[in-house]
Amino acid sequence: MVNMERQLAQLEQMVEQGDYFCVNRGRQYGKTTMLSLLKGRLEDCYIVFSVSFEGIGETPFMSAEALAYTLLELFRDNIEYGETKQVPEAARQLISEAISSCAGEKLSVLKLSKLVSRLCAASEKAVVLLIDEVDRAANYSAFMELLGMFRDKYLKRPERPTFQSVILASVYDIKNLKLKMRPQEAHQYNSPWNIAADFDVSMEFTRADIAGMLEVYQRDYCVGMDIPAMAQMLYDYTSGYPFLVSRLCKLLDEKVAGTEKFPDRSAAWNGEGFQEALRLLLTESNTLFDDLRKKLSDYPNLRRMLYELLYEGQSFPYNTDDEILDIASMFGYIKECEGKVMVSNRIFETRLYNLFVSEERIHSAIYTEGSRDKAQFIRNGRLDMKRILERFCVHFTELYGANEESFLEKSGRKFFLFYLKPIINGTGNYYVEARTRDEGRTDVIVDYLGEQYVVELKIWRGNAYHERGERQLLEYLEAYRLERGYLLSFDFNKKKEVGVKEIQLGERVLVEAVV
Repeated sequence: MVNMERQLAQLEQMVEQGDYFCVNRGRQYGKTTMLSLLKGRLEDCYIVFSVSFEGIGETPFMSAEALAYTLLELFRDNIEYGETKQVPEAARQLISEAISSCAGEKLSVLKLSKLVSRLCAASEKAVVLLIDEVDRAANYSAFMELLGMFRDKYLKRPERPTFQSVILASVYDIKNLKLKMRPQEAHQYNSPWNIAADFDVSMEFTRADIAGMLEVYQRDYCVGMDIPAMAQMLYDYTSGYPFLVSRLCKLLDEKVAGTEKFPDRSAAWNGEGFQEALRLLLTESNTLFDDLRKKLSDYPNLRRMLYELLYEGQSFPYNTDDEILDIASMFGYIKECEGKVMVSNRIFETRLYNLFVSEERIHSAIYTEGSRDKAQFIRNGRLDMKRILERFCVHFTELYGANEESFLEKSGRKFFLFYLKPIINGTGNYYVEARTRDEGRTDVIVDYLGEQYVVELKIWRGNAYHERGERQLLEYLEAYRLERGYLLSFDFNKKKEVGVKEIQLGERVLVEAVV
């Protein structure tokens, strides 16, 4: 596991300050793990009730009274199973008597509020409440009433005993819960959680976090990996998204190691083994990717924004006052980079590209041509990128040469990626260097059987601009330590010379294709 000391120390400080807050991050971001670790850390100084709305069914959310009763039942379960420690006998008795006196498994919110005050007053230590899987309650007005009770008690806590801290965990930020509620109910509620402190704790893993985890693994298994290089690769592709880091490591350890090509762990923990784990991850079905697809279906405008960002090169200023950008950020799909929107990590980006390709490939003539041509591009186990560009130029000119310039400028990158996808599918991967998307060019990095190919896609805007693009590509090749690079120019000049040629630039070769 990654050492979470840094994050836990920040959370503990918020509890000491008496903060009420919501740990809201994307799906499988380590929220439940974080609450579990925090509970263990707090138990010496606090009485901690830790409950979850997962697995309690729908009935508790049908009314505020049913939810209040269920919460009390969960408190009793915590005590009976020894999950909440050092609860005084008087506090135990209060909960048991309250449950016994309830009629029809219902308890008014007012009575729950009074019981919380009596419970906290009877306890020698301050009481902390953790509630996980809050999203399960997000469709119901009953939960909003419960939040209203927490808010009321927070505001009155100088006079009335109450929880030291209430911590919720969910994907949805509490301020966005109305997005999930029924329209006829949502308008009734403003912000019952406006007393909450901002949750600014970074839950992404840093390179150092990942390296620390790998060092522990190395001590256990002695695989001889280059820890800084492996940590860098994991971070480069995941941007520290906890599930993605863990999943890649798990695939390397359990699925890649022990295969014919990687017979043991020592053979797997390197760049080539990493690429195999990445291929497995990008082709598997898991809860994170399933949820991504569901969210794109639930929010058509979210899908449209991501499609325009990735395939059409649209630039969006990062502005969370925009509801769709706010939702995308809340789900963990985008982040801010120099004031602009970018997809959170390469894996999400590649998965989105693959999804959009799969949805449109049946109607895409250029995808069909890539499938037909595939066999001629693999020579001695290596990808012949020059030949790919040659054939793409032919097909692109035949299929789209007569289209309007505005159409081609908008769709050029999509057509190349559509052509490339069936060629490398199942063996290689590609991603787009995000920082180049809105600079009139796109750098596509292709990983194929341990080799990398950098292809710059750009629109022709004159010789000076073109020469600058060549220099930029050379700098990129130097950064990747590659001797050969590829440039695909979309030229709308009717006198252009279509085709592929090689240019020697210093010690490096540039293969340039013009369509």
